[in-house]
Amino acid sequence: MDQMNITRRNPRKRYDGHRLLIFCILCLFGLFVIAQNDKKRETSDTNESRIYLLHADVLSHDQFRNPGAQILVGNVQFRHDDVFMYCDSACFYEEDNSFDAFGHVRMVQGDTLSLIGDVLYYDGMQQLARVRHNVVLTHLKSVLYTDSLDYDRLYDLGYFFEGGKLIDKDNVLTSDWGEYSPTTREAVFNYNVKLENPKFTIVSDTLHYNTRTNMAHIVGPSNIDSGDNHIYSESGYYDTQKDQAYLLERSLLTNKGKKLVGDSLYYDSPSGIGKAFGNIRYEDEVNKNMFTGNYCYYNEHTGYSEAADSALAIDYSQKDTLYLHADTFKIFTYHMDTDSMYRVMHAYHKVRSYRTDVQAVCDSLIYNTKDSCMSMYKDPIVWNGPQQVLGEQIHVFMNDSTIDSLQVLYQALSVERIDSVHYNQVAGREIHTYFKDGAMDYTWVIGNVYVDYYPFDSDSLMIGMNYVETSELKLFMKEQKVYRIWMPAAVGTMYPLGMIPPNKLYLENFAWFDYIRPRNKMDVFEWRGKKKGTELKVSYKHQAPLQKLDQILKKK
Repeated sequence: MDQMNITRRNPRKRYDGHRLLIFCILCLFGLFVIAQNDKKRETSDTNESRIYLLHADVLSHDQFRNPGAQILVGNVQFRHDDVFMYCDSACFYEEDNSFDAFGHVRMVQGDTLSLIGDVLYYDGMQQLARVRHNVVLTHLKSVLYTDSLDYDRLYDLGYFFEGGKLIDKDNVLTSDWGEYSPTTREAVFNYNVKLENPKFTIVSDTLHYNTRTNMAHIVGPSNIDSGDNHIYSESGYYDTQKDQAYLLERSLLTNKGKKLVGDSLYYDSPSGIGKAFGNIRYEDEVNKNMFTGNYCYYNEHTGYSEAADSALAIDYSQKDTLYLHADTFKIFTYHMDTDSMYRVMHAYHKVRSYRTDVQAVCDSLIYNTKDSCMSMYKDPIVWNGPQQVLGEQIHVFMNDSTIDSLQVLYQALSVERIDSVHYNQVAGREIHTYFKDGAMDYTWVIGNVYVDYYPFDSDSLMIGMNYVETSELKLFMKEQKVYRIWMPAAVGTMYPLGMIPPNKLYLENFAWFDYIRPRNKMDVFEWRGKKKGTELKVSYKHQAPLQKLDQILKKK
C-alpha cells in the first residue's frame, strides 16, 4: 500500500522507468542488427572467400619495413570470389586476407563492372575496397568519376565523399557526396547536386537517379530549367529519357511571366502538355489575369487550356477586378505566334461573375479576343448598380478593357429599381446600348417596345408613371440621366401616382432577379437558378423559305 502511494506521488519515477525500459529494448535491437551484419560479413572468412594471388613478376619479404607482408612487383593479379584485381605493385597480407595495391589499379567483376584508380586498399574479410585518386567506376554504360571511392562488395554499394561525376547517356550528374548501387542501379547524390542534359538542367540539394529507368527522384529543394520553362519542386520525379516531370507538394512551373502552382503537377516537354491538380493557382503577369481551381490542363504548342472543379477566372487588368466562375473553362488559341493571333474562351455551365460595378449570370459564355466580344447564352442577366438587363442572348463588346456597347437580343428587358415598388421598365425584341468613356451614352430599343417610366420634377419628387407602346425607342443619356427621348408614333398614358392600374404597374415580362445576383467574389461559387416558371422560353425564329428548300433538296 505504501509503495503504491509512493508511486502515485512520484509519477516521474514511473515514467523514467518506462523510458529506461524502452532504451534497453532499442539497445538490444541495435546489437541484434549489428550481430546479424557481422554474421553476414563472417561468411567471407572461409576458404572459398580467401584472396588468391594469381601472378606477380617479383615476390619478396621485408620483415623490418612490412612485417607479415608479401611484397609484389610487376603485373600483379589477385582473385577474390568472382572479382579479379590488377596493379603494378602490392603488399599482400595473406593472414589478414587483405592487400594494398599501387599503380594502375583495376578491379573487374564479370563483364559489367570495373573499377580503376591509383591506389586500392582491399579488405577481404569485410569485402571492402577503398580506391583513391583518379577513380573511375564503370557499370554497363554508366561511368562514375571521383577522387575517393569506397566500394562495399557485400552490399554492392559504392560511395564517394570528395565530389563525384556520373555520366549516363546524355545525363551528367555531379555532387559533393553520393553513392551508387550496381544491383539496383540507383544513385543517390547529396549537396550541390547538378544534373545536366542538352534539353534541361536540374540543380538540387538531394537527388536520386536510376540508370536503368533514367528517372530522377527529387527529394529536396530543386530547380529545373528547360528553355523558357522553370520548375521549382521539393518532391517529385523527372523522366530524363522522355523529358516528363511528375511533381508533388506545391511545385511551381513558370514560363515567360506565367506561373502555375498546385498540389501536384505533370509536365511533358516534347508535347508541351502540362496538368495541375489540387489547389491550383495559374497567374499571367503579362495579361494580368489568373485561374484558380482543382484541375488545369495546358498545351503550350497549341495554346489550348482548360480548367474545372471550382474553377475561377480572375482578371485584374482593369481598375476593378473581375471574378468569373463556371463548371468548366476552355480556351482556344488561333494563329499562334503570328500577328493575327487571338483567343476564344468558353465558360459553361452555371456561369457567375462579380465585379464591384457589374455582375452577371448565365448558363454559358464565350469571349473572343479578336473582336473583344463577350456573349452570354441561356437566361443571361446583367446588373449594373440599380439596373438589370436580361434576354435570350447578351453580347458585350469591349474596348481597351472598358465596355463599348451592349446588345440584348430577343425578349429583351431592362429594369431600373427606384424603390421596392416602382421600377423603370423597357421591353422589346432587341436592346442596343452604347457607352462613351465607360458611361452609358444612348440606348436603342427595337420591335414591340413597351415602357413603364417614372418621371421626377425639379425637386426630385415622383410625378407619376408614363406608359408607352411603340415600335422603336431611343434614349439619350448625359451624366447617367435621360435628357432626350425619341420614338415614332406611339400610344401612351400618363398615370398620376395613386391612380396607376395594377395591371400597368409592371410590364407583362417584368422580373427582378435580385435573389440571383452575385453579392461578392466568393458568392460566384453559389449557384442560384431562377424560380420555376420565371425562365425565358426561347422564341422560335422562322427560317427563310430558300434555306428550308435548300435543306430539303440536300436530303433528296
